[in-house]
Amino acid sequence: MASYDTQGFKLNDTGRRIVVDPVTRIEGHMRCEVNVDENNIIRNAVSTGTMWRGLEVILKGRDPRDAWAFVERICGVCTGCHALTSVRAVEDALGIKIPKNAYLIREMMAKTLQVHDHAVHFYHLHALDWVDVVSALKADPKKTSELQQLVSPSHPLSSPGYFRDIQNRLKKFVESGQLGPFMNGYWGSKAYVLPPEANLMAVTHYLEALDLQKEWVKIHTIFGGKNPHPNYLVGGVPCAINIDGNGAAGAPLNMERLNFVKARIDEIIEFNKNVYVPDILAIGTIYKQAGWLYGGGLSALNVADYGTYEKVQDDHSTQQLPGGVILNGNWDEIFPIDPRDPEQVQEFVNHSWYKYADESKGLHPWDGVTEPNYELGSKTKGTKTNIQQLDESAKYSWIKSPRWRGNALEVGPLSRYILSYVHATKGNKYCQRVKEQVDYSAMMINQGIPKALGLPETSYSAKQLLPTTIGRTLARALESQYAGEMMLDDWHELMANIKAGDLSTANVEKWDPSTWPKEAKGVGTVAAPRGMLGHWIKIKDGKIENYQCVVPTTWNGSPRDPKGQIGAFEASLMNTPMVNPEQPVEILRTLHSFDPCLACSTHVMSPDGQELTSVKVR
Repeated sequence: MASYDTQGFKLNDTGRRIVVDPVTRIEGHMRCEVNVDENNIIRNAVSTGTMWRGLEVILKGRDPRDAWAFVERICGVCTGCHALTSVRAVEDALGIKIPKNAYLIREMMAKTLQVHDHAVHFYHLHALDWVDVVSALKADPKKTSELQQLVSPSHPLSSPGYFRDIQNRLKKFVESGQLGPFMNGYWGSKAYVLPPEANLMAVTHYLEALDLQKEWVKIHTIFGGKNPHPNYLVGGVPCAINIDGNGAAGAPLNMERLNFVKARIDEIIEFNKNVYVPDILAIGTIYKQAGWLYGGGLSALNVADYGTYEKVQDDHSTQQLPGGVILNGNWDEIFPIDPRDPEQVQEFVNHSWYKYADESKGLHPWDGVTEPNYELGSKTKGTKTNIQQLDESAKYSWIKSPRWRGNALEVGPLSRYILSYVHATKGNKYCQRVKEQVDYSAMMINQGIPKALGLPETSYSAKQLLPTTIGRTLARALESQYAGEMMLDDWHELMANIKAGDLSTANVEKWDPSTWPKEAKGVGTVAAPRGMLGHWIKIKDGKIENYQCVVPTTWNGSPRDPKGQIGAFEASLMNTPMVNPEQPVEILRTLHSFDPCLACSTHVMSPDGQELTSVKVR
């Protein structure tokens, strides 16, 4: 039966129902159901978070100074971003200003996470939606070397012999029948369009990224003691500085450690420049030439972010990735966003497995309630422990439905880049680097790479290229590149501050709870790898009275709301043609472009008897 939601998406739940459960290569547990018509085009989509965790409930009554250590365990992939958001929320509530050194160290830790998460996401989780690994065995290493020189002439690892060695390693994997991380792919599907040489180049870079990412996270171990889950501190950072013997004895931050950090930043910058960004531009160009410009969904309409990376500490006007909201695809207007405003950010549970006293209304996170209510709709097929088909007219997800002034939004690197690009076109000097990156990428996709590969040139605008699955994947690479560049600035600024004699890394003036007000509330925000992240805290008598997290995948993976609006995951799948529904590469390609983190978004475990793996066509 066809119907329209309030965003204009035509929904039709007739036709074949395809169930992908679980969606793999993500963090957490996710199920997706779509309906395809007689032409195998997706006409309805249902995204489900299938796990309840209850961490917000666990925090009630605890010391707010300890909250970061609990919420950091929400996820081991986006490690640290919840801790940073938490300490910011507590500092906001108590009026604590952190030292400049602590600010810069936190910035480098946050940007390290962006770079690491984006690179791991693409090469080890998402690339296999674009890259046919087995096809790489047919590649000519000499032509692969030539392709590498065309798309990334600066990369030193590009000889025919180098690619031949990688191909031989891959061949041994295949011949042994032990494909390891390359098992269970839909290799050979016509949904893959890259030539063998491009596949071999990408597989090679998969292995390079695998080696490098373990080095980059050592920045977290230097500043935070470990990874995952590095240490944080309300009031600053827990690492002391000792330069030339003038600081605390045994302090971890000496010149040897700081120079080690600098070397890793240099590696990050080179990898992004020579490998990550060129790979996305080349792969995106080839898929675009094949007509694959799908997956935009809400990114073509409604995007949002809180803003991040201030050039000057505590001056939000200097954000290098400025926040705001764009509605209805109108790039001429950016609405300001305020996470404190109860009229702006609200969560609904009409289609979520939670209970409100009045489910016709949404709740601001400061007043949020996380009370589970697991019940299935009357049209559900199957049982609570063996769902065959969900009833999307009822409750169908452990994810709530956050809305901004009643609007469903997409959040993430793509949203940040659309917003920053628009800000830059309006003259914001602090985000001009984003415009440079986007304009260069559009030029390369339209003319540069087609000319190098002998393909037809095109003239797509940024507004046409960005709101797509390709654009969402590209935005991550560009953000990784920009984060590396900003990290270098942070490192030099930290060194200059230290040389000026400032060794402070923590402000503990308000550490004693007796100095706190009887009641306080605060909010902390972070540009997490998957999008805008917010934590809201209420403190009473020195203890946590209420704590709520609204995470990126809650925004993107939200089920329908009272107005029938679908979330970003569901919207992104609409109208996508599938080559072969029995091999749902297109579904995975678009969903993976968000890098879903269901462990973050679900408010400990699912019932026994849940299916482990199934791809069903009905």
